[in-house]
Amino acid sequence: VQLVESGGGLVQPGGSLRLSCAASGFTFSSALMMWYRQAPGKEREWVATITTTGATTNYADSVKGRFTISKDNAKNTVYLQMNSLKPEDTAVYYCTAVFLPTYYWGQGTQVTVSS
Repeated sequence: VQLVESGGGLVQPGGSLRLSCAASGFTFSSALMMWYRQAPGKEREWVATITTTGATTNYADSVKGRFTISKDNAKNTVYLQMNSLKPEDTAVYYCTAVFLPTYYWGQGTQVTVSS
């Protein structure tokens, strides 16, 4: 299983970023996919989930209405569109493939929201 995140960077408050996660080594269309994040000095927290077909998504309250998770099964890629970014969104963002009870993690991509 390999998950490679990209798209992180430095953005001003109110700006947008789109994270991508390229997956390989497993049947992507059968995986529950999630995004997590970990801010400095804090526990890793769940951000969003998308089901195998992409029909259902769920979000943490802190990002609801600002972030959108999506997937392209043909490209084996999951995305996280982040709008109206806030300084408190600063964190390392991780892509996760879930085959219960096992979670597979990417290496993470840094997102910094600062003026």
